[in-house]
Amino acid sequence: MADSIVMTKAEREAFLADLHTGIVAIPEDGRGPLTVPIWYRVDDNGDVLMLTPADSRKARLCEVGTRISLCAQDESMPPKYTSVEGPVVALDEGTVAEATTMAVRYLGDEIGAAYIEATRGDGGAHDELLIRMRPERWFSGDFAKRF
Repeated sequence: MADSIVMTKAEREAFLADLHTGIVAIPEDGRGPLTVPIWYRVDDNGDVLMLTPADSRKARLCEVGTRISLCAQDESMPPKYTSVEGPVVALDEGTVAEATTMAVRYLGDEIGAAYIEATRGDGGAHDELLIRMRPERWFSGDFAKRF
């Protein structure tokens, strides 16, 4: 039996890059952090990319430099999780290409394409914000290491 459930650097990076719905936590003055589910992906540089409607509460709370957290988990038994925390390093206009990449990642080719057609059928830009967060602190656990 292992002494620690902590994932190695390679394990936690692979887990985060795998397909999970993330839970993002964004600080909000005078309240607890806004904590909501979000689709995300990890780019080739290791940054976490998230899309959100530009008029959403998430978008209004994020500024470059804001420190946010994202947790991804596998609820099957024994559970695993990876949580990252770091600054927002860029806020960009979401593109149809990025929205398509995200939709196909989560929904597959056919349903992802249908989702994009239904939400962006005119081919125009959908007002979304691309949030780029650079992980600086990692927390992880793989409870299977206990067995």
